Amino acid sequence: MKLKHLLLIAFLVAAFSARAQDTSMVRSLEIYGFAQTDMGYNFNQINPAWSDALRITKLPSYKDQFGPDGQVFFGVRQTRFGVKGYTQTPLGELKAVVEFDMWGVGVDEGQTTIRPRSYYGELGRLLVGQANTPFQDGDVWPNTAEYWGPSGMVFYRNIQIRYAALTGKNELYIALERPGTSADKGTVETPESLDSVKAQLHLPDLSAHYKRSGKWGHVQLGGMLRQLRWVDLSTNGNVNGHVTGWGLNFSAVLNVGKMDVFHGSYVYGQGVENYMQDAPVDIGTTINSSGLVDGKALPVSGIVAFYDHYWNAKWCTSFGYSSVHISNTSYGSANAYKNGQYAIVNLSVTPVKNFWAVAELQYGKRDNFSDGFSSNATKVQLSFKYSFSQAFYQKKDNEIAKSKGEGDE
Repeated sequence: MKLKHLLLIAFLVAAFSARAQDTSMVRSLEIYGFAQTDMGYNFNQINPAWSDALRITKLPSYKDQFGPDGQVFFGVRQTRFGVKGYTQTPLGELKAVVEFDMWGVGVDEGQTTIRPRSYYGELGRLLVGQANTPFQDGDVWPNTAEYWGPSGMVFYRNIQIRYAALTGKNELYIALERPGTSADKGTVETPESLDSVKAQLHLPDLSAHYKRSGKWGHVQLGGMLRQLRWVDLSTNGNVNGHVTGWGLNFSAVLNVGKMDVFHGSYVYGQGVENYMQDAPVDIGTTINSSGLVDGKALPVSGIVAFYDHYWNAKWCTSFGYSSVHISNTSYGSANAYKNGQYAIVNLSVTPVKNFWAVAELQYGKRDNFSDGFSSNATKVQLSFKYSFSQAFYQKKDNEIAKSKGEGDE
């Protein structure tokens, strides 16, 4: 565990343990998480760093890119740990969250190491830190074990300033988020000629959602608006420009009787791939009316449709399908990602409290933009999860009490 993460956890614990001068304050601390082990078999090729997940962009983009078919995998990278601290203040409840799992990405890709999930503070209606973007609906996630999740889903934890204008049955969130982007240099010029073109992120992304909830479930409409700008730092300096990225995400989680739940969403936008679960680039290259290299916000659409059926209080089956489609420019790289398909069926059981086991059959397919190549992945996965949660309460007289833990997802 990295020192900075230990220090954050120690700070939360120390802040809770210190005696407040105002003894009327009520504070609580919750420590939660789970240990999870995944194992299974990949019948087809996949990037070795992603052998224990089904991420469609990590399937081969050309024949035998990742060696021969067939690979056993084991992993514990889904294991999660979190701390939540709560304090009542005159301005409302103060909440601080530090949560991470062990799924290395970026420079740590393929490693079992600390990965920040949620690091934020919340006071009343205001949240500051890294949390789920309001553009997404996290409840669309089905009762499945595969780590990365449905490819056509909006899912992104981002650093933001978020305001809850409405809460309760009618929920309205608005946020300013950290901007970020990526591009496909394509075939419009040699890739080296565009090395001097860099992103210039002047403005934060603007996101929001409205959610209506009831005993029947909920429906939500999310929105995203962002500026994507680039600057040519070469002596010619003729590849400059910007586009507007935008997206709408409609989602629903519906209780179908007492034993069934439907999870679904449809998203469409341009230049919002950065917020998708599994879509690589926001900008594609093209030629403008002046005959110069330019950029275009790539249209993207995604669907999620999953169904959870609970046979009884212990057994559940989840099955469904998801897809994502990107409309590349005519100058896009021939092996650029165009379509992704994702499907799962499983059987899970909770034989005792805080223990979950699942057997899962997974399928994915990747289609390239224009070279005619596609790749498939079929996987079987067994997962075992042991959850824990322990809450501590500080009463008005500073007496420390604790409650028995419950499982946390």
